[in-house]
Amino acid sequence: MSNVSSPLPIFAHDDKPPTKFTRPIANFPPSFWGDYFLSHLPTSQFIDSIQRLGISYHFEQEIEGALHQMYNISTKYSTIITCNGDLHQIALLFRLLRQQGYQISSNIFYKFKDETGNFSTRVANDIEGMLSLYEATELRIHGEKILEEAHNFSFIQLSKFAAAQSSHSLTSQVKHSLRRSLRKGLPRLEATYYISFYQEDPSHDENLLTLAKLDFNMLQELHQKEIKDVTKWWIKDLNVSTTLPFVRDRIVEGYFWILGIYFEPQYSLARMITTKVISLCSVIDDMYDAYGTIDELELFTNAIERWDICCMDDLPAYMKLCYKAILNIFEEMEEEMRKQRRVYCIKYAKENMKKLVKAHMAEARWLHCKHTPTVEEYMQVRIVSSGYPTLITICFVGMEDTTEEVLKWAMNDPIIIVAASIISRLMDDIVGNEFEQEREHIASSIECYMKQHNTSRQYAMKELLKMVGNAWKDINEACLNPTQVPIHFLLRVVNLARMMDVLYKDEDIYTNAGGLMKDYIQALLVNKMPSAI
Repeated sequence: MSNVSSPLPIFAHDDKPPTKFTRPIANFPPSFWGDYFLSHLPTSQFIDSIQRLGISYHFEQEIEGALHQMYNISTKYSTIITCNGDLHQIALLFRLLRQQGYQISSNIFYKFKDETGNFSTRVANDIEGMLSLYEATELRIHGEKILEEAHNFSFIQLSKFAAAQSSHSLTSQVKHSLRRSLRKGLPRLEATYYISFYQEDPSHDENLLTLAKLDFNMLQELHQKEIKDVTKWWIKDLNVSTTLPFVRDRIVEGYFWILGIYFEPQYSLARMITTKVISLCSVIDDMYDAYGTIDELELFTNAIERWDICCMDDLPAYMKLCYKAILNIFEEMEEEMRKQRRVYCIKYAKENMKKLVKAHMAEARWLHCKHTPTVEEYMQVRIVSSGYPTLITICFVGMEDTTEEVLKWAMNDPIIIVAASIISRLMDDIVGNEFEQEREHIASSIECYMKQHNTSRQYAMKELLKMVGNAWKDINEACLNPTQVPIHFLLRVVNLARMMDVLYKDEDIYTNAGGLMKDYIQALLVNKMPSAI
């Protein structure tokens, strides 16, 4: 058998094709699909479900990659370009991209207006679309008139729908969103609600549901172990209920607070440290606010400023326990930071604690002198005394990838931390004012506003709520790319603001720890998810 293949026929060297040559083009039919799979990514609804089920922390890189691809395909000059008139899909895509930090224009929503300039009655009856639009508008920033209009319009339409007590499958979701939007809800708490909604959806992914439930239960076991340890420290080591009977005994609620800021397993140590610090900040708040004399408080303030165990000798007995506990927890923090070669974190944590106590002392002097500050003076001091800037710094200290640059950024009053602190301070004031004024207490922002502007209480509260709304816009804008620090640091600040909406929406459920607070704690730390298997 020959190993040489038959040669291909070739033309002679001087053979040339004819001058008039016609190409034998076949008339193939066009592609049936065209760009269908470019404009119909199968991930937008899936990503939304993953995030709302509370398991997106497993897939952060994959989600970022998918959203980046969606952004490149679905947008041009930061504007969503699609001929699809589906309000639900457009609003969902807008929300997913914007909450990921993409600079997406809100002009896409003008297409849903009619010739009179109002939103079309056609979309008003699209409840799924209205719900997606409402959630999208919660990410609005300053100057977005179209989203202000869309927010009001969707709120009215959804409220009408909810009031009709319809048996529609979306009724529960609509009522829940009107109570608290996704942007203002705690991700972990929202996951418990969404799991129940999702499993009732006939089109749900069974594997995804199973993963969400298993993940929730596994994480809950970790959280239960953590809260057991901090409760032991609070009850057995400090014995707060006996040694400091005048303070709010809220160690479990304090842990719930921090769980709202970060629930992921990699932040276990951070949660333990931050829970202890926030619990001691609560003790300090009650000590300055409801128990200590002006002279005793001056002593404690000076002791914190000096940060020396020898200062304990000058303190009253009830203050010694708190002071020693503060020094001990900071020593514990320093030991952990040394293991991670991040000892530089401690100086920022101490500096913030000193600022916190000085602000409390300024308030105590106001009360002692019967002074009612201006709103500007009030906010300058009370934002610090609220403890939220301190809490954010301590929260960052516990995160292993925190650099000194991040801590310096946090110490320089970035707008997002100021905004979250404004939300925290004002929402607390609005719901807690009547209780506080039943005893001798410094003027709240409400009294300050009323006196400074000579207005009624109702008007003052209305204006303060506007400040809360503007602060949310500041937060939304600060989360758009390019950000000053990585987004996962900013999300801790966002979660702090969300926690304020949970704690102070209609009442102070941190102080009044029964009712809703009890329900929330049971949902996250007691009740297991029923098995999906």
